[in-house]
Amino acid sequence: MVPGSVTGVTEDPGQDGVISSQRWEAATLLGHDVAPGDRRRLILRASESFAGASVEIPVLVIRGLTPGPTLCLTAGIHGDELNGVEIVRHVFEHQKPKELSGMLVGIPVVNLHGFRRSSRYLPDRRDLNRYFPGHPAGSSASRIANNVFENVVRSCDSLVDLHTGSFHRSNLPQLRANLDDPRLRDMALSFGTGVVVHSRGAVGTLRRAATDSGIAAVTYEAGEPMRFHGEEIERGVEGLNFLLASLDMTNGKKPNGDAEQRLFFRSRWVRVNDGGIFITNRELGDAVEVGDQLGTVTDPISNERTKIIAPTSGRIIGMAFSQVVIPGFAAFHIGIEGGRLPDVAAQRETPEVEHRPAPVAADLLELDEHLDE
Repeated sequence: MVPGSVTGVTEDPGQDGVISSQRWEAATLLGHDVAPGDRRRLILRASESFAGASVEIPVLVIRGLTPGPTLCLTAGIHGDELNGVEIVRHVFEHQKPKELSGMLVGIPVVNLHGFRRSSRYLPDRRDLNRYFPGHPAGSSASRIANNVFENVVRSCDSLVDLHTGSFHRSNLPQLRANLDDPRLRDMALSFGTGVVVHSRGAVGTLRRAATDSGIAAVTYEAGEPMRFHGEEIERGVEGLNFLLASLDMTNGKKPNGDAEQRLFFRSRWVRVNDGGIFITNRELGDAVEVGDQLGTVTDPISNERTKIIAPTSGRIIGMAFSQVVIPGFAAFHIGIEGGRLPDVAAQRETPEVEHRPAPVAADLLELDEHLDE
């Protein structure tokens, strides 16, 4: 199956045998026909519980009245990341089939095991977003990933995977995409978040697996786990509506072309070297310079205090909340401003080069861009 093959578009030859138009017919997804104008709630049986009961993942589908692409929205791959769940629910609640061209497919909670337990992980402590596209005879995580990917995702033309920060961290609203790919760059910029981070995506993530299969995929990150954040949810819904309009799936409003969008072609995590009480007064979006103090870690017994110093200039696009930490804890994600949009013409003639910074001999620096996706 090729991306978008579920769309149910057939060529309509005229009386003289010349193809004059396309018929927009019912599409088949998960064994069910979805006709133009339909709004359906389907079930993907992706796993079993310890008791042998089927784990049924809801899949939402809206098929428009006119031809268009198929866009897939996924959330809850990490069961404790809630903002995306509400974003997908809201988009589907308010989207009318008669105002849609193409088909909208949504999985509000991919990791139902983790969602029920308020856990990032599956019951076996595996991170589902490290196993895509999966394998039907692999581990539990690999089997779930394979089921979701082959039965739903592979049928789509494009995909937005929704996430938040992880483990008491929060992310500035941002799109992550491989900006070397003009198709993905345009898709990310169409979201209108104001912050776009270059990242190919780690092997095993849904975004990377989809992109490698020819499906245009980006990740939206906003907020923190274990809570619903109204402002970030509204921003995510707005971004998806912008994207639907940009894909010509709706006649809605498109993002303001004059609005500033920051592109970060590099980013770095800053980690602490000492255990203790981590305190910071920094906020998401703060601009920092090399040598700026980002926070402190204080030993609760000896009261010895160490400073966390910015090893690079940039902007804080992700950060941990004040808490107790151990050595190696990732405290700040700094987006490094500068660079430029790749020259697409030159790109076609030269091998792809991943935009990673050279290693820096600073104790607090570790290149780990996929920590929270």
